[in-house]
Amino acid sequence: MRLLHTMLRVNNLDESIKFYCDKLGMKLLRKHDFPGGEFTLAFVGYGDEKETAVIELTWNWGTSKYEIGSAYGHVALGVDDIYKTCADLKQKGVNVVREPGPMKHGTTPIAFIEDPNGYKIELIQQK
Repeated sequence: MRLLHTMLRVNNLDESIKFYCDKLGMKLLRKHDFPGGEFTLAFVGYGDEKETAVIELTWNWGTSKYEIGSAYGHVALGVDDIYKTCADLKQKGVNVVREPGPMKHGTTPIAFIEDPNGYKIELIQQK
């Protein structure tokens, strides 16, 4: 077994694709409308789905707001330079909700950003 994808329901598919691709550097791997079910799926990621896990963005037609809920945590991305990454993301208009610095009770530098839907994304400094 291997992890294939994480699905996030989004409020505005175009805005979400732009965020994940233009601001976080992912690629739109595939997108498909399902008129019978009134939804669209878009898969974004850093590599081919055959080799890496990706994010599935699901837009249910006619739905423009979701409650994230208290059970959802975050998606995590590894970065080479967390301080530069956060500065670059801020320049692109990304909301940094936790500035980079050591994690609580640890030493690894982390930060949190927020996507257009309010989902948290943890950035983790890679060694």
